[in-house]
Amino acid sequence: MSGPFKNSPRGEDKDVEAGTSTFTDYEYEDSPFDITTTKNAPVERLRRWRQAALVLNASRRFRYTLDLKREEDKKQMLRKMRAHAQAIRAAHLFKAAASRVNGITSSPPTPGGGDFGIGQEQIVSISRDQNIGSLQELGGVKGLSCLLKTNLDKGIHGDDDDISKRKSAFGSNTYPQKKGRSFWRFVWEASQDLTLIILIVAAAASLALGIKTEGIEKGWYDGISIAFAVLLVIVVTATSDYRQSLQFQNLNEEKRNIHIEVTRGGRRVEISIYDIVVPADGVLVAGHSLAVDESSMTGESKIVHKNSTKNPFLMSGCKVADGHGTMLVTGVGVNTEWGLLMASVSEDNGGETPLQVRLNGVATFIGIVGLTVAGVVLFVLVVRYFTGHTKDANGAPQFVGGKTKFDHVLDDLVKIITVAVTIVVVAVPEGLPLAVTLTLAYSMRKMMADKALVRRLSACETMGSATTICSDKTGTLTLNEMTVVECYAGFQKMDPPDSSSKLPPAFTCKLVEGIAHNTTGSVFLSESGEIQVSGSPTERAILNWAIKLGMNFDALRSESSAIHFFPFNSEQKRGGVAVKSYSNKVLIQFQPDSSVHVHWKGAAEIVLGSCTHYMDENESLVGMSGEKMGELKNDINDMAARSLRCVAIAFRTLEADKIPTDKEQLSRWVLPDDDLVLLAIVGIKDPCRPGVKNSVLLCQQAGVKVRMVTGDNIQTAKAIALECGILASDSDASEPNLIEGKVFRSYSEEERDRISEEISVMGRSSPNDKLLLVQSLKRRGHVVAVTGDGTNDAPALHEADIGLSMGIQGTEVAKEKSDIIILDDNFESVVKVVRWGRSVYANIQKFIQFQLTVNVAALVINVVAAISSGDVPLTAVQLLWVNLIMDTLGALALATEPPTDHLMDRDPVGRKEPLITNIMWRNLLVQAMYQVTVLLVLNFRGISILHLKSNPNPERVKNTVIFNAFVICQIFNEFNARKPDEINIFQGVLRNHLFVGIICVTVVLQVVIVEFLGTFASTIKLDWEMWLVSIGIGSISWPLAVIGKCIPVPETPVSQYFIINRWRRNSSG
Repeated sequence: MSGPFKNSPRGEDKDVEAGTSTFTDYEYEDSPFDITTTKNAPVERLRRWRQAALVLNASRRFRYTLDLKREEDKKQMLRKMRAHAQAIRAAHLFKAAASRVNGITSSPPTPGGGDFGIGQEQIVSISRDQNIGSLQELGGVKGLSCLLKTNLDKGIHGDDDDISKRKSAFGSNTYPQKKGRSFWRFVWEASQDLTLIILIVAAAASLALGIKTEGIEKGWYDGISIAFAVLLVIVVTATSDYRQSLQFQNLNEEKRNIHIEVTRGGRRVEISIYDIVVPADGVLVAGHSLAVDESSMTGESKIVHKNSTKNPFLMSGCKVADGHGTMLVTGVGVNTEWGLLMASVSEDNGGETPLQVRLNGVATFIGIVGLTVAGVVLFVLVVRYFTGHTKDANGAPQFVGGKTKFDHVLDDLVKIITVAVTIVVVAVPEGLPLAVTLTLAYSMRKMMADKALVRRLSACETMGSATTICSDKTGTLTLNEMTVVECYAGFQKMDPPDSSSKLPPAFTCKLVEGIAHNTTGSVFLSESGEIQVSGSPTERAILNWAIKLGMNFDALRSESSAIHFFPFNSEQKRGGVAVKSYSNKVLIQFQPDSSVHVHWKGAAEIVLGSCTHYMDENESLVGMSGEKMGELKNDINDMAARSLRCVAIAFRTLEADKIPTDKEQLSRWVLPDDDLVLLAIVGIKDPCRPGVKNSVLLCQQAGVKVRMVTGDNIQTAKAIALECGILASDSDASEPNLIEGKVFRSYSEEERDRISEEISVMGRSSPNDKLLLVQSLKRRGHVVAVTGDGTNDAPALHEADIGLSMGIQGTEVAKEKSDIIILDDNFESVVKVVRWGRSVYANIQKFIQFQLTVNVAALVINVVAAISSGDVPLTAVQLLWVNLIMDTLGALALATEPPTDHLMDRDPVGRKEPLITNIMWRNLLVQAMYQVTVLLVLNFRGISILHLKSNPNPERVKNTVIFNAFVICQIFNEFNARKPDEINIFQGVLRNHLFVGIICVTVVLQVVIVEFLGTFASTIKLDWEMWLVSIGIGSISWPLAVIGKCIPVPETPVSQYFIINRWRRNSSG
């Protein structure tokens, strides 16, 4: 579009803390760190920001970013494996063709040894090479199942002994994974920091020179002190990184642990993929309209149609695109092509996140400033030293030309360089980008407890910017506990709906036959003898209703067989089946033995539209008049208005000679869907989830619009939307607020963009309608989250900024394309994800404010002191300790703050809003100016102010007080950073045990450093008065923060002024 939309999020005011964003994309075009989304980002774009970043330790900084080289290696490996598989298949086809021409027959396969009639190598070879000839020689799928001792109807026995034998014979469904890095690997990576290496060299030089000039008794202090401080930094950093790595490993295990349905002992049970004992490659036993996307293995994007005779082989790692079927599993773990690939290529951590990239930009800018400052300090100290302005402890010049020994000069220069390098350590916030992964790892672990499994790191933070959520209805906003509560059969309302006595036997027989065959569900007896029903919630509701009508599921399916299916899909809103009977038990007067019954079931108004007759209570076929059709439509609308899902069940007869006999033609045959006879219309109740209305209201208060996109009837959608609070009242239920999918898709792109902002409910929508809505909203500037559960939802999940798949009802294709899996299919869990997403951003901002305060104060104090007096009050060891507090411990304390309700009182965070808001600038400048002022006054006038003239070591006491007060200021300021825009900084502090623990550890270590490690840290023991002075200076941070928060700040971010000026200069140029 040519410019911002009137109602788009880009033009709206934001929360004061978050800042505002009123500029379009061009202002940031020239920044390599401006990546609004890393989802499907070009490789060159990702490579560009890496090259632009100022990095001291690449192995640590880029640990949790996408390994571009490894990604390319993975693609090459996949291409090689695809080419290898294609070559093998081509060779087998050529060999088979030559054998047919020459009349050569291959010898039957040698039976395997052990407990089974076929060995692992033989079965893997047949499956991997897709050798249809060898499969046929074994007797096809039936013969193979006999060799594997598997019942095609009931599956394997599934007892412990049987599973143990199968694991022994065929292996387990796992593949070798790359071992996690050891703790020592993290120690090694932490020690690769360039500044720490320089400090180690400086420590070695200082140790050698110190021993030479002062003797071994005193000369080792400085060198060992620096080395010990560096070692402490390395160990603490490595420990933090190692713990973080373990968290990611655990989360990856959860992501890989997929649960599927299998048949064991005649019952359908849900198990982990790791518990499959004849794993994921296999051959098709039976299926209908089964279409598979094999692009992940073959590289070909076309959909492959499978059948049990000509193309029965199914490969692991591929996705079912349509239809359904049963597979006999033949290959396990590394014995599958996907297992070989996964064993060859280790999984990455999901790539970098936009916030991570932006923080690298912030770290680079701060690092450049720090390097400049360190350079200035180094230059000033060297010049002052060689001009005789640097004094020793006795007040005499440290350097006198021609008199000072070379060893002393070298030792002094090493100390000066050490201070300059240490300033770089403090100035370059190497841990800043890593704080994102720390808070993401923490958030992901906590989100698991909130029933959300994060598959893509970036989605965690992007969810905090979401401005709209396009949600499914069934199972997400509702309980997914469906029951048939109303029924119209024989043009009469049945009350109760499962009263079989009100229907004639032949009518019931026809109805239950259609229900038993036209379903993907199943009915079986549990171990305790109770009837259990599996399948989707809608299927379960209808099957349970049919059981109450007297349906014998197994008997019906044994007395007749389905010869062709039209699987239910989201586009057509219906599914059908053609059934051929073996017995006269289910035949009625309208069906001679030579006929086939075609049953249809689906959305009531769609199926009803194809009906020309209905069966009345006397088992007679009656023509469907316009008046009768109108009555039924009114009944459907009445049920829909009461939030019932309406499903119609109909049938027709077809002469057997009209059905193709050739299997190839039958597979392409289209089930007739005209001239149907209506049997029943049922109303299925699926109650709203108890807390969903409050969750929707919470989203609305947080500036996130919830839109319902459902395949249900528009009236059902309206009723549920009113119940959930998505629609406030009946007056809102009009176009375009309430719209049907077919109406929306009929508009032009410009019209869709115009009305998409106003849409709250879309009924009778197809997956493509959902995709069109997502695209329109994104063009309007929205950050869009979408929920989906079906295979056809994959394009919308992929297109959305955040794709949320359903863990219970979601297909594997939907989960694969999603960024987050909602494990309980509950909308409340989606709202919790929004809270956590906002928490990630807020925690990073807290950490930035805290770190920049330390940066500014430490740099200014050392620079001013160096330029004015030629000495720095904070030594190398002290600065390393400050860096540890600021970097690792600070990140642990602030990046793991749990989310608060306050986060949902503000608008979503804009993608391009500044990381450092005006409120943050105000807070950090107030604290930094206070710390700089007080500590510089102490540096220049501390001896007199603290009455230290009579003290034997006034300079050391003064410098120790400065160091102690500086550290205590940071401890107090850490509390301020918890609540950048709130007065009560202590709210919820005791619930964050990690924060309290880190504060306590910091205090204890500070006391130890000052009181017991004076030789190493260049400190001296302080009396209680000096401790009170230090604590008093630090404690002023709290009331000062309250006063600072009363200072108003402009709504336009500071950074925008620079952008405006730069844009004006570029425009004028």
